[in-house]
Amino acid sequence: MSLCKIQRPIKELFENYKLASHKGFGDRTSKKCETIENYKMGKIKGKLKTIMMPFIRIVLIPYRLRLALSYYNKPLKNIFIWLIKSKEHTNFTYELEDINKEYLVSLISVITKVDIYRVKDYILEIEQDEQLREHIRRLTISSSKRYVADMTAKYSQRIGWYAMIRIKKPKIVIETGIDKGLGACINTAALMKNIKEGFNGYYYGTDINENAGYLFKEPYNKYGKILYGDSIESLKKLTEPIDMFIHSVFHSSEYEMNEYKTIKEKLTEDALIISHRAHIDKELYNFAILTNRNFIYFQEKPKLHWYPGAGMGIAFKK
Repeated sequence: MSLCKIQRPIKELFENYKLASHKGFGDRTSKKCETIENYKMGKIKGKLKTIMMPFIRIVLIPYRLRLALSYYNKPLKNIFIWLIKSKEHTNFTYELEDINKEYLVSLISVITKVDIYRVKDYILEIEQDEQLREHIRRLTISSSKRYVADMTAKYSQRIGWYAMIRIKKPKIVIETGIDKGLGACINTAALMKNIKEGFNGYYYGTDINENAGYLFKEPYNKYGKILYGDSIESLKKLTEPIDMFIHSVFHSSEYEMNEYKTIKEKLTEDALIISHRAHIDKELYNFAILTNRNFIYFQEKPKLHWYPGAGMGIAFKK
């Protein structure tokens, strides 16, 4: 056997051994290089993001604008409907959305501690009162305000006032700021029902405008009267204990609190105090704290109207 034939397999064996002995080191080197490359790429991507972010924000503006405007599509549509169908320019009237009405029913149930279905029955009672609806339609048509008032009766949160009067059976109900007298008619409609059931009650409305209350005619004015002049001065003259007080004057926060202070000692222990402008200020909330009463807030959600709704605050016995 020649020497070359012996040397060739030995050389191949040595080469194979050398390759095997360095294989692990090669893998480690490859992984280290890959890690360095990934690190460099990460830094590059980070810098690109920093550079591109202002441009991305600009690119997203149309999408974000469309998203924001989508929340106003319904109110904008309702504006055009209102311009055509309604004549009102102040003290807007509207119905509440169905789910909003359900929340109001639940809230009244909690405050008055009566079954929720009983509250629903009273809400349905005022909504199906055709005598009241016809009264509002007829008086609006014959009034000088017919060009700025709607003939269709829409009650908003006032259905809650009605239900609470029907449940609590108050002897004296006061509403400050009656405007055309819609609330006056609704409140006395509830008192009329109570009286038929054997529970006497009387309503006082106040307003500085001597032309206010054109809806408050027979038969509703047989169960109450309007005191014209400054509300606080009118309240000072009242001597009867007050079972339910409704502040509906869009005046000032200071004036609202002065009304509450004026009636403070005249309120019965179980009296309900309601603010029709709780979405504007927190005077009733403050009064509730001062007099150790509970306070609950309700936000209206008008149906088919652009107006976002008023807030009703209610203070009641703990």
